[in-house]
Parts: sequence; structure tokens; C-alpha cells
Amino acid sequence: MTKPTLSDLEAFAAIVRYRSFRKAADELGLSRSTLSHTLIGLERNLGVRLLHRTTRSVSPTDVGARLLERINPVLWDLDMALDGLAADAGEPSGRLRINANKSAACFLLSHVVPPFLRQYPQVELDLVSEGRLIDIVREGFDAGVRLAEAVPQDMIAVPVGGSVRFVAVASPDYLSEHTPPTTPDDLHRHACIRQRLPSGKRYRWEFVRSGVEMTIDVPGALTLDDSDLMVQAATDGLGIAYVPEPIARPALDSGKLTIVLPDWSPPLPGLMLYYPANRHTPSSLRAFIELLKDTNRRLVP
Repeated sequence: MTKPTLSDLEAFAAIVRYRSFRKAADELGLSRSTLSHTLIGLERNLGVRLLHRTTRSVSPTDVGARLLERINPVLWDLDMALDGLAADAGEPSGRLRINANKSAACFLLSHVVPPFLRQYPQVELDLVSEGRLIDIVREGFDAGVRLAEAVPQDMIAVPVGGSVRFVAVASPDYLSEHTPPTTPDDLHRHACIRQRLPSGKRYRWEFVRSGVEMTIDVPGALTLDDSDLMVQAATDGLGIAYVPEPIARPALDSGKLTIVLPDWSPPLPGLMLYYPANRHTPSSLRAFIELLKDTNRRLVP
């Protein structure tokens, strides 16, 4: 048996992590054909099949899963050793991978990413924006950003910005033709713009006032999966939308939208950057967190 190289093992681990040759090739900076040949050579040298491959999916065989379980800690320790060398040299480097939803990515791009890239030019920042909630460790991310309520309990969390309100909004034209709701129950008599979550489920609108909590499965003929689109639909008079206030703020300030049920929309804990508590924190992530904390001190009252 020919011993595999470190590059061969990293290629195999990346393919399993992404369940995709294309995504793994992009991360490694290789062509798909080169990566495929690398994996074929690795299997041939080891004398075992490591992956189940079809036109639609990639998954490890039992042997491949056992190998990955053994080599992942070794690859991780190697990354941390190299990161430690960079830290000793006083300059974070390497790749920093952060998974965030769209609104979080926009906030980071506006306030944190520019100074981070200026101060740490040796770091390659990979900021992935997607709606679905993922296991950041299994998917190979250093950190994630989501609403506080979605952060796993075994993670360390750092606030991203301040608290946030979810507000029900409608256009003046819509409200001129419909009696504005005074309680959440009144929404059952309105055209509501519903939201489809990344999991496929429809979001149930949540309201709180004076300790009373209400969750409403609102009616509506239109369902969307993006808050910006929901704001646009509400601006066009298609009904009442329920969105984070910062996303609706430009339309609210211009008078294109009006908040309804304002007393039922108190501020809630907002976005959090989170990362594993039981793993070494890369120097690049520590540097990013410090800039994030500086941003919070400047922007949050």
C-alpha cells in the first residue's frame, strides 16, 4: 500500500464535508477533474473504496467514514499548529469561513469586513450567505451568525449589533382600503404575506405585549422566502408583511410602509456570532471578534 499524501487526505476530507466534488474543488483551488483523479488515486493506493458516488450525491462508505473519523482530528491539529505559528508571528493568516444569513452578512459587510481586510491582509475571508441553519462544525465553518434563539447551547456567542424588532408593516394604500388590525387576532381578516422558512415550513408570526405571547398562523395568498421581497410586496400593497425592522426601515422612513400592531413588537435579542466552545479558536477568528466588539461599542447604545 502506498501511503497517501497530506494533500490526498485533505482532498478526501473536503469532498465528504461538502458532499460535492464541485464545492470541494472550489475550496481547494483545483479543477473537478483533478480532484476526481486525486480521489481515484487515493482509493487505488489504499485498496479500498472511500466514497459512494452517483450523479446526484456523494457520501462516504463505511470504510471512508472510519478513515475520516481518524484523520479529522489530525488535520485539525495540523491547522491549529500552523495557526499558532501565524499567531506567534503576530499576523493572523489563512482562511476564515463564516456562515451567516443574508441580513447578518449585510451587517458584517457594512461594518466589520472592510476594516478586517485592511488590518489582516493575510487572511482570506470566506463569508457564505444562506438561509438554512447548518451544523457549522460538520460543514467546515469557523463560525456562524444567526438570531440568538437559533444558536446551539454548546456554542460561545458574541452579539452582532443590538436587539432587533420584528414588525408587521403595510402600505398606506392597503391600510386605506382595510381596517388596520388592533390585535394579532385581527390578522385573520387580512391579506398577509407569509414567509417560507429554509426548512420548508411556513413561519408563524410571533407577538408579545405585557407578558402575553401570541403565535399566529396568518392567512394569505402569497408566500415568499426572502424578507427584502416581503418588504417589496408590502410596499406594492399586496398585504401585511412581518419582517425585521432594519430591513423595512428605508420604506418606513420614506412613508411607503407603516408599522401596524407596534405595541406587540418589543425588541428581542438580535444576531449572534457563534463558534464552538470546545475547540481551539483560530487567531483570524479572534481578530474578527475583536473588530466585531469594537463595532458593537460604536453602534449599539
